[in-house]
Amino acid sequence: MPNRVAPNPELPNIAASSALLERALKVIPCATQTLAKGPTMYVRGAAPNFLQRGEGATVYDVDGNAYLDMVMALGPVSLGYCYPAVDQAISRQLQQGIAFSLVHPLEVEVAEQIQALVPSAERVRFSKTGADATSAAVRMARAFTGRSKVLSCGYHGWHDFHAGTMPRNAGVPVPVRSLSQTFPYNDLEAAARLLDNDTACLILEPVAFELPAAGFLEGLRALCDQHGVLLIFDEMWTGFRLALGGAQAHYGIRPDLSCFSKAIANGMPLSVVCGRADVMQHCEDDVFFFTTFGGETLSLAAAQATMQELQAKNVPAHLQAMGERLMKGIQQVAAQHGLSYVHVGGLPCRSAVTLTPEGVDPTLAKSYVQQELVRRGILWTGFHALSLSHTPEIIDYVISAYGEVLPALDKLIQSGSVAAELRGLPIGTPLRAPAKDASP
Repeated sequence: MPNRVAPNPELPNIAASSALLERALKVIPCATQTLAKGPTMYVRGAAPNFLQRGEGATVYDVDGNAYLDMVMALGPVSLGYCYPAVDQAISRQLQQGIAFSLVHPLEVEVAEQIQALVPSAERVRFSKTGADATSAAVRMARAFTGRSKVLSCGYHGWHDFHAGTMPRNAGVPVPVRSLSQTFPYNDLEAAARLLDNDTACLILEPVAFELPAAGFLEGLRALCDQHGVLLIFDEMWTGFRLALGGAQAHYGIRPDLSCFSKAIANGMPLSVVCGRADVMQHCEDDVFFFTTFGGETLSLAAAQATMQELQAKNVPAHLQAMGERLMKGIQQVAAQHGLSYVHVGGLPCRSAVTLTPEGVDPTLAKSYVQQELVRRGILWTGFHALSLSHTPEIIDYVISAYGEVLPALDKLIQSGSVAAELRGLPIGTPLRAPAKDASP
């Protein structure tokens, strides 16, 4: 019988997942299209590798095991899997067509919805991935300012302007890498030092797992104004979750350009770049940013229905309430058991648990917690991306699971036996040929 969302006595049988992984490794580099969904993010041999279907906040792997999903496809599933209003909108549009030879009315209608919700959205363009949107925003900023350099903070996708700043930057020409620099979040002085008269834009995630210090975002706005630099908010995570209008609406800071994706279409592929009309105007003149599938109608229909539901159900308020409940519950577990190395941070709509035990590899500690949450029917990679389908009962069950797993981890730390209790390869183990024996 497949494992359920319950304290299962054994880890799930993942024979079908393991067989699919062996096949994937022969045809797909990294065995995944999305690194954060791949096998190196999970305890290989103990956690599933392939999901088959979902409903609400529950997913089922290819072996039939059920899990409460605390990842929600890395954020896009903001309402829940197979959410009726969205699926019905997609089905209705499917009967009329997917892609057309001229512009579809949905392009106008959805752009108007975004304009009504996002403070800075004077003009709107669509694409498919977050990296598309951030790269288009950077290109527009360069065109508008006549400058070349990019200053960034946070993660902004796989395109050259950002990948050149990462360790895995092969294939990005050295001259291109030299045009991008990064600065630490909440370090206003570092940003000020790096801005110069050839900086076109400063792009950042306005908030991730560290909250903005008092005056930080305001200070960046002032610095950009002072130096003639465009401020770009990468709101992939904060858009429609922290507030319907994103972090810019929540904090009252107006960027010049904004980029959205993830939560806007409940899992359908759509990204948005929007902002000042005078900057976006360059798309009509000298910036080439066009894509065949930017106006694909199933995603636009999904976005239209999703934004209507997000607004009608006041989803950001629900995420705030459920997220606060979850964060406080985990903090209480840690305090009750004296686990000072358990840290809960971020926003209620997207929080994270980090483990920093003394004398133990944090990756091993995280691997054990993930493994034991899987045993209890919870899918987790370190953070919690909540949706409308996460109810108080679900949150309380997750807290109760942490209440069992974290004290058990502490006992293993004290006895020095964390690694011995892993039933698979730890998170981050490099991909080679899949081991026939999954034990460590």
